[in-house]
Amino acid sequence: MEPSESTTISSSSNHALNSTGGGCPWEVNDRVRLCRFLCYGSEGDLYTAREEGHVSVQSAGALLCLLQDGRGAEVVEEIKRFAQDGRAVRPGPSFFALALCSQHSELKTRQAAFKALREVCRDPAHLFSFIQNKKELKEGMKCGMWGRALRKAVSDWYNEQDAVSLAAALTKCKQREGWSHQDLLRLSHTKPANDAIALISKYVTKGWKDVQVAYADKENSEEVVRVLSYLEVVERVRHSCDETEVINLIEEHKLEREHLLTDHLKSKQVWRALLKDMPLQSVLKILGKMTSNKILEPGSSETQAVCDRIQSETSLKKAKIHPFSLLLSSENYKRGQGYQGKTKWDPDSSILQAMDSAFYKSFTNVEPVGKRFVVAVDVSTSLSSIVPGTSVSTAVAAAAITMIFARTEADTDVLAYSEGALVPCSVSADMTLAQATVELVKTPGGSTDCTLPITWATENGKAVDVFIILTNNPLWTFAASPVESLKKHRQKSGANSKLVMCGLTSIGHAIADSEDRGLLSVCGFDLGALTVIRNLAQDLI
Repeated sequence: MEPSESTTISSSSNHALNSTGGGCPWEVNDRVRLCRFLCYGSEGDLYTAREEGHVSVQSAGALLCLLQDGRGAEVVEEIKRFAQDGRAVRPGPSFFALALCSQHSELKTRQAAFKALREVCRDPAHLFSFIQNKKELKEGMKCGMWGRALRKAVSDWYNEQDAVSLAAALTKCKQREGWSHQDLLRLSHTKPANDAIALISKYVTKGWKDVQVAYADKENSEEVVRVLSYLEVVERVRHSCDETEVINLIEEHKLEREHLLTDHLKSKQVWRALLKDMPLQSVLKILGKMTSNKILEPGSSETQAVCDRIQSETSLKKAKIHPFSLLLSSENYKRGQGYQGKTKWDPDSSILQAMDSAFYKSFTNVEPVGKRFVVAVDVSTSLSSIVPGTSVSTAVAAAAITMIFARTEADTDVLAYSEGALVPCSVSADMTLAQATVELVKTPGGSTDCTLPITWATENGKAVDVFIILTNNPLWTFAASPVESLKKHRQKSGANSKLVMCGLTSIGHAIADSEDRGLLSVCGFDLGALTVIRNLAQDLI
């Protein structure tokens, strides 16, 4: 594809896919369904937390319709935006959609898809997923999979990368989903673009011994020398039984867990070395295991170093840790037991304090949407249940969600409702999580109506962009239709209001069978739910 053609597609796609074709602005059209699919793998208005369903052609009807209408290049631009801008909750749908576009009958669509491969599939695991999707889509078809276009796209994926970064990525993720780099380099007939890529290709396909023989007496470029040195370190650590040597290699060359043998990971000292430069998100995931294995012991220098990292504003900002992510990690660590029940630990008080401190510091990582929010909590039933798939009580989850909006969005009203009426709720931006939780649970009551917050805003002349209604009820209770209540608010306020119903303990129940794109149901709650709400608020889904 020529650069001029690419520019034309990009600029027109924003207009075409975001227009409603002159219809109702709240109509759920193919563009909306496609964006929902790319965001969370379903075209419907129901997001179920922590559910990673298998994506198939049956769940991508809008994608197929858009391809049939000749809008494939626009679809590829949308796939790129969701993959690059942090809009996708789950990456799988983007790889599936790109694979589908890459074998569409229209040449321009196929070209756009293959050209986008490097931008959408940024690491080896993504590339393997894309290839596996292509294989599954090709099954039952008479034509082969490895045509010239795919061979070129895969070759370019390897050739267009920085050699040292590629060597690190390939040695960390050698195979996935039944595919290896050896398979892809062979099937794509990759001709290395330079000497450093040629070295990596030889290492993957022939092994380290052949590399040593081939490069021992050669005059090598600076880049080839750097790659050779890196691969030598990787090989040394894989063949070393000396704990001290392994630790030194980890610390000197910033090696990661994936570079090590299973036997290495039996050593406490090796884990302590890994912890020093381990990504913060990974550290938070394994705190329980590290405490259980006595790698992190009360009062030790390692525990202090981990605590310092967890509550370092610089570390939190660099890792882009979200407060809700910290809450989930903290509550899981506090529980003292893994989900499978095998690993148990006594939570360390200093680690808990560090995570609590980090929770408040991480609010600076939440980028404001700049919309007018109402966050309403249903306190008609006891908020003492647990959010499915987490260790977080619904009371704490509701308090955290209200705090996230109260602290990061300038125009946020927090309401509690019970006994058929709204009750005073003074959750404010300067409260602690414990204070906010107490405020929410102090007024339990009977059955209630989840449309009350919308009615309140309408009657009080409060224009609202997004209503977020949190409830513990497994089934929504409405005195009036939520769709009709929302329409009345839109008409009176002039706002493009949207409604998100969050069933904190629900496992799959939608608000209503609605064709109004401003309505969305969330079942359970996780970090992805906040991304979904953000996307809805910004008209991205």
